[in-house]
Amino acid sequence: MKKIVLLSLFMGSVLFGAQATKSYDCTKIFEERKNELLVELGRIDEQRQSLDALKNATEDLLKKKETMIQGKDSKVDQKLQEIKAKEASVKKMLEDNKKVLDEIKNVKAGKVSQTFAKMKPSASAGILSQMSASEAADIMSTLNSKVVGQILGKMDPKKGSEITNKLRQLPSSQP
Repeated sequence: MKKIVLLSLFMGSVLFGAQATKSYDCTKIFEERKNELLVELGRIDEQRQSLDALKNATEDLLKKKETMIQGKDSKVDQKLQEIKAKEASVKKMLEDNKKVLDEIKNVKAGKVSQTFAKMKPSASAGILSQMSASEAADIMSTLNSKVVGQILGKMDPKKGSEITNKLRQLPSSQP
């Protein structure tokens, strides 16, 4: 029985020692795993900091580009306003020039009309017969109908009919 008790004490101490070794092994494994996790956590933290730095740099670059684009947009808007102002100025000058040109044409036509009105119908008919029917019709359209009749009466009938057809095609502007 002594042997049994000794054997059981021996077995108990062996089992207790084995459990202590197992407990020690688990703690050691947990400590190693903890160290591995801390290293991994450090690496993740470094990557997060790098990502944050990249994000901040990208945002700064984007803000700079937006500012630059806004500056260019304002310059484009300013140029567009200048172009519109110049266009309006050019249109006004064109209108003014057209009015002046019309006045010059009217004065010129008035002087030509006065000249032909003062001439004898046979002399006027001779001159107008030498012109194209369109030119003669333009001049005759400014004359009074009595003078036009006298001039046409002195012309060659063929030329007179051409001029009469052109006169009919012109808008009516006789005084």
